[in-house]
Amino acid sequence: MHRIVVVGAGLAGHRAATALRERGFAGEVVVVGDEKHLPYDRPPLSKQLLAGTFTVDQCHFATDDLDVTWQLGSAAMHLDPQSAKLTLATGAVLEYDGLVIATGRRARLWPGSTPEGVHTLRTLDDALRFREAAAKGANVVIIGAGFVGCEVASTLRQLGVENVTVVDSAAHPMPVLGAAIGRRATELHTAHGVQLRLASGVASINGADRVESVTLIDGEVLPANLVLVSVGSEPNSEWLHGSGIRLANGAVVCDPYSHAVGLDGTTLENVTAVGDIAAWPDPFGSGPTCIEHWSNARDMAALAVTNLLSAADDRQRLALVPTFWSDQHHVKIKSAGFLRVADRIEIVSEDVEKPSLVAEAYRGDVLVGAVVFNMNRTIIDYQRRLADVAGLADAAVS
Repeated sequence: MHRIVVVGAGLAGHRAATALRERGFAGEVVVVGDEKHLPYDRPPLSKQLLAGTFTVDQCHFATDDLDVTWQLGSAAMHLDPQSAKLTLATGAVLEYDGLVIATGRRARLWPGSTPEGVHTLRTLDDALRFREAAAKGANVVIIGAGFVGCEVASTLRQLGVENVTVVDSAAHPMPVLGAAIGRRATELHTAHGVQLRLASGVASINGADRVESVTLIDGEVLPANLVLVSVGSEPNSEWLHGSGIRLANGAVVCDPYSHAVGLDGTTLENVTAVGDIAAWPDPFGSGPTCIEHWSNARDMAALAVTNLLSAADDRQRLALVPTFWSDQHHVKIKSAGFLRVADRIEIVSEDVEKPSLVAEAYRGDVLVGAVVFNMNRTIIDYQRRLADVAGLADAAVS
């Protein structure tokens, strides 16, 4: 291979480019990104950058010693795997010997038009705009009680924003963690002054030029001069339509070695997919699974690059135990495993005063995941256990 193109300049793309050099690839590496920014870390956007404890420079990954050609500010528009050519929005055409798809996902927008003062938070520019708006003091309504919504609510309260309300149709925050942990999360946010409207959806966002209020389905009207829409994400895969690459819910279907799979079921030997855009076979047999976690993007990128540079017989299977963390009101929440396949999550130990807890997730009698509050070392033990349960003997633990 003489030229490898990495499409996506986020965490997965940066790790892929770094891994190429670490593994001795001496050819040209081209990194394509739709944003003008060099690669940066997303977790600080809803926490440290929003709080003002991180600068923009502190969010950026190290790139000074990374020998790559940057094609930033120009999104990928079309891929032709047959001719091994990638077309960019500028009209430029890049030929490649190897391709790494790392385009990730974007924030899901509120359907229809919205007045000024309605934000999403996915990119660096999103975070800076939202931080500037929140600094003026506001009645903030956050639509969506997932991890980002809960983190932003926590950060705003730490900054002294008095009126912060989180709305979600689910009965408790972070529903993937289960009802028992959801109740603890409700208590945590309420104790720190966050107002919650759960099991209640949004009927409308109101305002002519600027947002003025949010009306809930039950008729309650919440005053608001700042709204954050945090209702999930969508894959950046439109540019792959017509390419012959198989997609599952918009994510690139991969084989167990991170290579992309075609519509006919064959493997594309010179194309891999990594991070939030990739759907890979999870060990519990629930089909192609897209894991939107930081650790997954990091570990998958390194493995995919190794396989891209290796002969077929030398490739390594994906052996990842997904992990994530979240900081909310000085509580460190960590999880490991495949929580989405669980049929029950139960708390097995708890210290209300600390506060801390340990919860285990099961599918039937099989341990498939774990969640902890303020028990950082404990989650490492669970990663090892889960690797054994899932038959992932070589899984990374960090």
